[in-house]
Order: sequence, then structure tokens, then C-alpha cells
Amino acid sequence: MRNFIPLIARIFLSVIFLKSALGKIMDPAGTQQFMANYGMPFTGLFLIGAIVLEAAGGLSVLIGYKARWGATLLVAFMVPTTLIFHTKLSDPMQMIMFMKNLAILGGLLMVVYFGAGPVSLDARSRSPEKA
Repeated sequence: MRNFIPLIARIFLSVIFLKSALGKIMDPAGTQQFMANYGMPFTGLFLIGAIVLEAAGGLSVLIGYKARWGATLLVAFMVPTTLIFHTKLSDPMQMIMFMKNLAILGGLLMVVYFGAGPVSLDARSRSPEKA
């Protein structure tokens, strides 16, 4: 069972990014308006970047292929996202979102440090082929 704990953790970490990427794809205008409300310029460019980072990083962490790189991409995405959208800490909901993002960052940093675990494509590519 211990071998499956990193897989379960990766599933839990990746689902939020994959769902978020899908939401952006399904409502690009709404996402751009949300970004513009926070004063972001070039919302079209940032929208595409966010979709690519969330989808690529989320899939990488989920399947455990180049998971350290995928988690690093997601950390690089999460830090500015958190600082742009969740710093009005006097608002209880924003405090919750800020703390949630810190927890997600912690999980991603664990993947960066420890890797994807034994049930992953990364582990499979390291193991020698059996003849």
C-alpha cells in the first residue's frame, strides 16, 4: 500500500490544476475578465500561458512522467498567481485561498524533492527491462 500513497497524492494535487485548465478553456472570456479585474495586462497571453502550465504540469504530476519538472512548472505558476489573486488577507475567503495555495505548494515541493514515487512513468523508465 505504501507504494500507492505517492500516486494518490499526485492525483489529489493534479486534479485542481486539470480542472482549472479545463475551466479556462471552457470560459476564456470570463477568465480574461477575472484577470483584468485584478489589473493584469495582456490577459490573452496570460490565459494561454496559464492553460498550458496547468494542463502540462497537471498531467505530468498525474501520470508521473517528468513529475519533478511538472511540479516545478506548477510551483512557478502558483507563486505569482497566489500573490496576484489572494493577498487581500483581511477577507476571510482570500485568507482561506491563500492558505490552500500554500498547502498545494507544499505538496508540489514534496514532488519536486522526492519525485513521483514507485507507481509512475518516471519509476518505470528507471527500472531495467526484464528479458
